[in-house]
Parts: sequence; structure tokens; C-alpha cells
Amino acid sequence: MYRNFCKTILFTGLALFSLSVYSQTDDIYGKARLLNQKDTGYRGIWYNIGGAGPGRTVTSEYRYKYSGGLGTYPANHYPFSVYAKKVDKTFFCYGGTDDSGKTLLHMVSWFDHKTGQVPRPTIVLDKATGDAHDNPVMQIDKDGYIWIFSTSHGTGRPSFIHRSKLPYDISEFERIAATKIVNGKKVPLDNFSYLQMYYSEECGFTGLFTHYENVGGRVIAWMTSKDGIDWSEWKDISLLHKGQYQTSGNKGKTIGTSFNYHPDRKVRGGLDFRTNLYYLQTKDFGKTWQTVDGSPIELPLKEVANKALVHDYDSEERNVYICDVNFNKKDNPVILYVTTKGPMPGPEDGPRSWHTAYWNGQSWEINAFTPAGSAYDMGSIYIEKDGSWKVIAPTQMGPQPYNPGGEMEMWISKNNGESWTKVKQLTGGSEFNHTYARRAVNMHPGFYAFWADGHGRQPSKSRFYFSDSKGNVFMLPENMTGDFAKPELYLKKE
Repeated sequence: MYRNFCKTILFTGLALFSLSVYSQTDDIYGKARLLNQKDTGYRGIWYNIGGAGPGRTVTSEYRYKYSGGLGTYPANHYPFSVYAKKVDKTFFCYGGTDDSGKTLLHMVSWFDHKTGQVPRPTIVLDKATGDAHDNPVMQIDKDGYIWIFSTSHGTGRPSFIHRSKLPYDISEFERIAATKIVNGKKVPLDNFSYLQMYYSEECGFTGLFTHYENVGGRVIAWMTSKDGIDWSEWKDISLLHKGQYQTSGNKGKTIGTSFNYHPDRKVRGGLDFRTNLYYLQTKDFGKTWQTVDGSPIELPLKEVANKALVHDYDSEERNVYICDVNFNKKDNPVILYVTTKGPMPGPEDGPRSWHTAYWNGQSWEINAFTPAGSAYDMGSIYIEKDGSWKVIAPTQMGPQPYNPGGEMEMWISKNNGESWTKVKQLTGGSEFNHTYARRAVNMHPGFYAFWADGHGRQPSKSRFYFSDSKGNVFMLPENMTGDFAKPELYLKKE
């Protein structure tokens, strides 16, 4: 009888323990779900934002402020792909979706440079939203573990960190119970937005991100962690008016961030009239910060006119949309960005232009190089071994003109952005606009740019592409019958 009683108590205890674990997990994930399932192909999220602030509803044929296949969106998320030399694979993540296209799935996969194949991608997480602002980013640590950082658009949904159970393996991920320091105490790290994550064997992780506050709006900040589990106190970079967006880049121990600001005023105010171009850098993974000329600077910034200012676009009534930051051989930064008159699609808020801002060691050199069709056109800038610059971006109008994206093209400059030559059109005669071409970390020439497509004016399917350094384009398989497949060589239509 005693033995049966003990068995009953043990069974009840285990049941209660299991229920407790499930409840805790359920509370942590909310409506989201950790899945660790294989998908049957590569399908991207389609997403849109309808209006451009109060009283600026889009009523024209362009339909949305921005829209399309946004599986590698936004410019403030990085990286989506990392090359691992030890296994000769480029690992990549993206915002996927199910057959209905109604939920955002956090996906991870790899491209094997030896075999030229990809596996069926892994669905790590159902984020339980259709918002592409929640797209994941990734990193790989010194031991080969793959980290997936699941961001959130604002504070209404939780954020997560997951790590692969095995090095260089995407079959299963587990949640990291990460913490941050608040008032000297450890608390859960369960919300972050617009994340750019960098990794160093010596210093660990450095994350640049945004947190939402009643005062300051979208506040740009940074945090660090040696192991990805215990994170530092959040430290703000800037507190200007109603908020800011930052986009950054990394070379060696240097992380450079470029940002705009959202004016607090009735006319040309708020995030839809983001303006000015700023730049700051750290050469020790966030321990100290400085201006581009190496001068120390006190953070957070609190004045619009400050030492980080690259160019005053506010006085010119121009919006600034930052795409990418990279560095030349001398570690001098190059910023790629688009300027417009305002946020509305179509010719209304044109003309728009692609620009580079380059620090030559003494001053900033700013050059425009080609027109842009949308404020939300986005591409990446590459600094080659011979010192030349390349840009891969949707610089040609696509099948849905003036909506984000278009046809992808490759440009080259051999004089630090003073002049540019279009060297190759990567896509042509497309059904949908191609959007958000992203550059990999530790880039392999066989996986040079990664992007998605999608209809610019109505919900549609979205497919994924990558190009090599020569501009050859490959499409990832939408549907797979086996465990592995070779991406299809894309042939543009004339």
C-alpha cells in the first residue's frame, strides 16, 4: 500500500511538474510557438504598411506606403546570412510563411558551397504575427553554434533567442533564457527591436537595437554579452526628439552605426519625415564610442546639431533612409542611403536618389549616383579587395513601379563613389519587384547577395534568390520533394 501511495505521489508530482514546465513555456512564448520542423520549400512573408501617418492614407494606384516580399526586411536588421569556413556553408535565416501566408515563420537554412545544394529549411519559430518587422537575424559563435534572434515590432510581442543544439546544425534549436541588467539586477531579456548583432571570439556578442519608450519614442541603444546568455545593461546611443533608426556595419573590432532622427514637430515631423544623417563608431565592441575622426563623445546624444552629424538634410527638407554601412581598407566608413522629399509612394514625393557618404580621413564626401523609385528601395554596398566599391540594389523600376524594389542591378565605382558604372542587370522581365538585397557576414563569393521578391500592390507569394559575386542569380526552390535540392539558375527575361 505504501509503495502504491508513493507511486501515486510520484506520478502526481511528475504531472504537476510537467504542467508547470508547459505553463512556464506557454507564458514565455505567448501565442508564438517553438516548432523545430522541416518545411517543404522556401516561401517568404508578404507584408505592407498602408498609410504614411495621420491624414496621409495612400489612395493612389500604389496602394501602400511600402509593401512586397519582405523576408529580408528591414535595413535595420542584420545579418541574415553568415559564412562558416570550417564547413564551407553559408547559413541564412529569413521571414517565411505557411501556405496561407498569414503567419510569420522564423526560418533557417544553409547553402553548401561544395555540393551546390540546400536542405529543406527548418521552421524554428511561429512568431504568431504577420508583421515582417519581427523578422529574425542570426550569428554563429566560435564553437559553431547558430544563434537566431527573434525580434519584435514594439513591446506588444515577446522577443526570443534560440541556439542550435549542435554546431553547424539546423535540425533543432533551444530557447536561451537570456537576462539583462536593470538597476544592478538580472531580469529577463524578452523584448528588443530592429536588431543588428555582431560577434567576436574575443569579446562575444554586441547588439545594436531599438527600445520603445514613452519619452524618446524609438530609442537606439546597444548591449553586450560574452556568452549570449547574460547581457549587459542597455545603454542608449542617442535621444533625439521622437526617436531614430540606425543601420550599422562591422569590420574587425570596429562597429559603425549610421542613423537619422524623427523630428518632434507638426510640420514634417515624426518617423515619416526622418531626416539628417549621423555616424558614430566603437573600436572595442561597445566599451567606448567616438566620432568618425576618433574624438571621444558623450552618450546619449541629446542635441540635433552634434558632432556625429554627417549632413544636415533637415534644412533641405529631405528624408533619409539608410541602407548599409561598410568599410574600406583603411577602415574608413562608407554609408549607402536613399533620400526623398517624403514618405508617399509614386512620383508625389520625388525625386528620390541613391547616395554614398564616404569618410576620406579628413571630411565626408557625399555623392548621388542614380535615381530611386521608392523611399523603401534597399540594397547593400561591398568593398572589394582591389578597393573598388560595388552596390547590388533594385535600382531599375520593376513591374510595380514606384513600389519598393524593382529589378536588381550591380554597380561599380573605382573612385570612392565619385562616379558609378552599371556592370550588370541581375534580374529582368520579372513578375514581381525584387526587394532588400542583403550582404552576408564573412561573405563567400558564391553567396554574395540574398533577397526576396513579391508583388508591390497586392498580397502574393514571395520567393528567395541569391547571387554570386559575378552577378549570377539563383532561385531557392519553392517546393521540394527530397531532403536536398540545387537552387535553380535564374535567367532574366529581356
